Amino acid sequence: MANIYPFQPYRYTLKAGSLSDVVTQPYDKITPAMQARYQSLSPYNLVRVILGDRKPSDDGTENVYTRADAYLRDWIARGVLEKEAEPSLYAYFQEFKLPDSDERLVRKGFIGLGPVEPYSERIVHRHEQTLTGPKKDRLELLRHTHAHFGQLFMLYPDRAGEIDSLLDEVAQATPDGVTLDEYGALHRLWRISDAARIARIQELMADKKLLIADGHHRYETALAFRGENPRLPGVDKVMMTFVNMYAPGLKILATHRLVSGLRNFQRDEFLLRAAEDFEVEKLTSLEELKSREGIGAAIGSDVYMLRPKAGAGMLDVKVLHEILLAKTLGIGEEAVREEHHLRYMRGLDAAIDEARKGAAQIAFLLKPTTIEQVADISFAGGVMPQKSTDFYPKLLSGLTIYKL
Repeated sequence: MANIYPFQPYRYTLKAGSLSDVVTQPYDKITPAMQARYQSLSPYNLVRVILGDRKPSDDGTENVYTRADAYLRDWIARGVLEKEAEPSLYAYFQEFKLPDSDERLVRKGFIGLGPVEPYSERIVHRHEQTLTGPKKDRLELLRHTHAHFGQLFMLYPDRAGEIDSLLDEVAQATPDGVTLDEYGALHRLWRISDAARIARIQELMADKKLLIADGHHRYETALAFRGENPRLPGVDKVMMTFVNMYAPGLKILATHRLVSGLRNFQRDEFLLRAAEDFEVEKLTSLEELKSREGIGAAIGSDVYMLRPKAGAGMLDVKVLHEILLAKTLGIGEEAVREEHHLRYMRGLDAAIDEARKGAAQIAFLLKPTTIEQVADISFAGGVMPQKSTDFYPKLLSGLTIYKL
């Protein structure tokens, strides 16, 4: 049973100023330049809590995590953050332009609390492996603040779109929060406090499987924290945004791989080795690349199509990691985890440009993974390579805060 719960989050008040000045992208998407910009916008910007500055003088009693807790306590005391008066769910719509396209879409979801259960319970399903470092960092933040600041991005199957229809009804009213992010996506939030409507959403969600789209590290952090604090009220729940995986507004972008720093890399030698496992064809235009199946490879100003001779049916990203990276180039699993010789980039033109200007020795160009592929692998208990999916846009942190 996927039990869904309304909750009483802390939310920014008018004392905080503009919502646009205090909310952020997810912590793992914040670059140093973004962090500095967020800090300049407002003394109450959430970046001070979720990704604070580290200092050489930090020790066991004064550090980035103790400062995060101090900020949170101070903002609550000042009335900058205030707890909602009644348990609610929140309709959360994101209107956005798809990168590399003129298509404009609306992704519809709702924020509530969902279950923190081991994957073995078959209620929550993952599709990616996690890394130790990020989980250790997020666990320390959770230990100090006892709060979740960003929602986990969860998918559920609802081909009939019954819940989306309920959310559309809610969205006829004036939003309770509106903000435009730095990528031009419009985020709108509506409180759902009507008991009958909440009960109906809970009823419709009860038999649904839940699939983590984004937030694997934070979900496993919540699991670890529950194990440490089994009697803490509310520790068996975590804040989630639930999105229908079959809704037209759900989009997955491709994440291209950029390879650099390989010693003695030679184009002809790479193509010769790749030809052991792939049919290699030099393309004459980007249109060919977009219209054909296979993995693209940009080297200098040239683009090639690589079609595997065997392993039909395997995901392109799995073929890329297991054959092209590991076997052909010698970039093993550990090097991939540590991102040695490997960078990730959204946007086909941007990735090709990196190869053209020599910033990457090879740009491997992928088609987007489909939601059907993600669901099939995840619900069967499998996992995909890191960064196999890029759900766009990201959910903003700070719209609602779940404090245990």
